Amino acid sequence: MKNPRTITLAFTGASGMPYGIRLLEMLLKEGKQVYLLYSKVAQIVARQEMNLVLPSNAKETEVFFKERYGAAQGQLHVFGREEWFAPVASGSNPADAMVICPCTMGTLAAIAAGMSQNLIERAADVALKEKRTLIIVPRETPFSAIHLENMLKLVRSGAVILPANPGFYHHPQTLQDMVDFIVARILDHLGVQHTLIPRWGTES
Repeated sequence: MKNPRTITLAFTGASGMPYGIRLLEMLLKEGKQVYLLYSKVAQIVARQEMNLVLPSNAKETEVFFKERYGAAQGQLHVFGREEWFAPVASGSNPADAMVICPCTMGTLAAIAAGMSQNLIERAADVALKEKRTLIIVPRETPFSAIHLENMLKLVRSGAVILPANPGFYHHPQTLQDMVDFIVARILDHLGVQHTLIPRWGTES
């Protein structure tokens, strides 16, 4: 995919919220239109890991992130998990790509089974059936056989499984450097330009 205009980003309740928040920041910085979805457990994880309070009301969250990152008017839209009239709920109006970051094993399993019981699962199902880019960022260790089988099922259906496993060849000096490694790989798969980390074979 090259230069997608609209991207659905979902936060679920796995550890790794700094990855998702940084990704949101970079997508908005690069001028992408973002549809943001998040689960109730993601709110708990955001508070635990980042002391970040995500309002339960989607519109309040939209205002919060617009002010935080200086998003342009109409650039960010936040939807509740039961807002079935959101654009991402239908194949007639899908985003160009979707990223679930971080992704719980429960959400991953539900998508693999085609459950579509909430807007996050439905949006992922739409991405798969419409053959749009779907990137799933699991943050779990170790993986069980069930986890691996679900991941393989999704890869065979067209999804990209991009675990939150940062590399070290860029000599990270800070926690932010490690977060940026994963966010950079996601942006690469989305076709979004960035300068978060040096490219392999170039001067650092």
